[in-house]
Amino acid sequence: MLLDVSQSQLVLVDYQARLMPAIADGAQVLANGLRLAQAARAMQVPAWGTEQNPSKLGENDATLRALCKQTLAKMQFSAVQEGLGEWLRPEPPPVQGNARSLPKHLQKAVPQKPQREMIVIAGCEAHVCLLQTALELLEDEFDVWVVTDACGSRTERNRDAAFDRLASAGAELVTTEMVIFEWLRTAEHPQFKAVQDLIK
Repeated sequence: MLLDVSQSQLVLVDYQARLMPAIADGAQVLANGLRLAQAARAMQVPAWGTEQNPSKLGENDATLRALCKQTLAKMQFSAVQEGLGEWLRPEPPPVQGNARSLPKHLQKAVPQKPQREMIVIAGCEAHVCLLQTALELLEDEFDVWVVTDACGSRTERNRDAAFDRLASAGAELVTTEMVIFEWLRTAEHPQFKAVQDLIK
């Protein structure tokens, strides 16, 4: 199954100022997170950020933060425990008016926005906050795509163990370029040139 840009959302986990210097290959992990966020902006994919205990670990990288619709400050390691799921799958608006005021056949149906069930997720630390968030998104029946080259931990062993566990749980493991080119699908996409420049 390929990623569908119209069904995708991007979650960027804890690319924080005081955390990134401790992450193995942290500069490359952040660079790939930024590429994902820029591609998402170009192709109108909603992007969301999370920050673990920002008073201690600082905010996310400022450029990345600016590309997110909202950023969730959290103390729980799983952002789902702090309400991320409600952002990704908001409640439908309440039906307006009194249901008894019109016969059923005259009542207007409330149009529902199509749900974006494909969650592309990347960030730090892969074996803690990203892992716990992704596992709970899977439990909530989202399709989860983990961008391996935009994820990091303080050690490669922890990062790789997280990928093994996530794959066993049903997450798809992908790379930044896989995501971008699946969102594009064709060299004729109107954003092809702009997005291609992100990975040159």
